[in-house]
Amino acid sequence: MKRILLFVAGMFAVFAAGVAFAVWIPGIMTTLRPGVVAKKEAPQAETRAASAGRKQAVAMSDERIKLAQIELARVEPGDIAKRLTVPGTVVPDADRVAHVSVKLAGTVAELRKNIGDDVVKGEVLAVLESREVADAKSEYLAARLANELQQDLANRDKMLWDGRAIPEQQHIKSRNAAAQSAMRFDIARQKLMALGVEDREISEIPRANESSLRQQNIRAPIAGRLVERKVELGTAVGRDNLETELFVIVDLSKVWVELSVSSADLPLVREKQGVDITARAGQAGKAQIVFVSPLLDKETRAARVVAALENPDRTWRPGTFVTAAIGLAQKQAAVVAPAAAIQTFDGRKIVFVRTADGFEKRDVNLGERDGGFVEVLSGLSAGETIAATNTFSLKAELSKPADED
Repeated sequence: MKRILLFVAGMFAVFAAGVAFAVWIPGIMTTLRPGVVAKKEAPQAETRAASAGRKQAVAMSDERIKLAQIELARVEPGDIAKRLTVPGTVVPDADRVAHVSVKLAGTVAELRKNIGDDVVKGEVLAVLESREVADAKSEYLAARLANELQQDLANRDKMLWDGRAIPEQQHIKSRNAAAQSAMRFDIARQKLMALGVEDREISEIPRANESSLRQQNIRAPIAGRLVERKVELGTAVGRDNLETELFVIVDLSKVWVELSVSSADLPLVREKQGVDITARAGQAGKAQIVFVSPLLDKETRAARVVAALENPDRTWRPGTFVTAAIGLAQKQAAVVAPAAAIQTFDGRKIVFVRTADGFEKRDVNLGERDGGFVEVLSGLSAGETIAATNTFSLKAELSKPADED
């Protein structure tokens, strides 16, 4: 019996100890938990403290802004376009290239223009000596003289016939002869025109000296610049496998930009769309699509697209590789800012707004980008002035602690 009582007392003691331990453990955990939580929240508190210690504005006078070469820009509403960027090459406008050729056999007697010279339409480039043109001019003179004589005879016979001084048969005969002579004269004139002799030159043939009868002037068919000369003095030109092309003239006041557009993007491209052209050297211009080929290249599976580009200063040279941005869609944005003005600070996009004392950091939300400009959805209002260039120095100044000089 005594053993049983001792066993029961021992079990009761173990139970009491377990209850006491269970009550003691939560107290320890409650004591330790603030320290653990404090350790977890320490990095976030340090980050907030560091951010709170940074400047929100940069003091800068007008003189310092000028020395730092910071350009200011006033943000305004503007158009934002969605664009397709493709490679391209500047080429001459096919309608503004002239290959000057001869239509007769002869020898180069004079060269009045050289490579690189600017020419105007109708200006004499060279003079040929040709037996063929001499024969044609002689034939024209003979036909002209015969026609004048026959016309006089026909007019005389008409007057006599009206006065019943000659029979009708003679009048009809002279009238037919006059018509035939007029036809031969016109044929001789057309032959000269076929050889390249102009109307005003033909009219001067009766008054020209004999030495000029064998000469033929080669004139510029268009205004432009002479880029090729294929003959020298004394060169035989014309038929019988001889050189027929003498010069090449190009008018570069307008050029083409040939673009290569993939078949996947081709449905987005159409004629009369605007194109922004840029070269590696920073040169930029605006063109317009004038032709979209319905055919695809069998190797590249791309289509040829041609855009016309005005070139009054002749700064766009054929052969230049360019990048073309084809405008596909366009919308009106409430605020548009230069893309160079946007900086990233603490993971957020910011701009620097001009204030009376310098610049204020302003968080912004951005929309679509169009070349060197970006849409600002919030954070800026139209009419505000911001730093547009060289904003890295402002970002560096902003990163310093507020108590740092």
